Amino acid sequence: MMRRVGRERGSASVELTILIPVLLLFLGALALGTRLALANLAVDSAAAEAARSASIARTQPEAISRAESGASASLANQDVKCLRQSVRVDTSGFAAPAGTRATVTADVTCVVNLAGVSIPGVPSSKTITGHASSPLDTYRER
Repeated sequence: MMRRVGRERGSASVELTILIPVLLLFLGALALGTRLALANLAVDSAAAEAARSASIARTQPEAISRAESGASASLANQDVKCLRQSVRVDTSGFAAPAGTRATVTADVTCVVNLAGVSIPGVPSSKTITGHASSPLDTYRER
């Protein structure tokens, strides 16, 4: 019995040496997944805010301006810091005659910084795009 116990000496330290890097990679992957999921939600929300802000404007230039400021404010309120961000707004619905259905669409693109997550093989940034549309009032003056 004593011989068997003696042969297992030091096995706990070997197990910990193997387990700690695996545990750190798991925690890093969890942090990366959380960061990307929150950024996706924030960019989708910013696109919805951009489309909604553009849809209540009276003119196309005002719609573009409101969409850009709405998306920036939404991302700032959610504490998402983009390395680069862009807002593309389709305001062709403003040209539709009164009485016809029309929409405004917004695409928000954000390049999220992933440099804080140190997992081998993970890029330092990821581009996330959100898309949303909002209806224009059918019977308002355009």
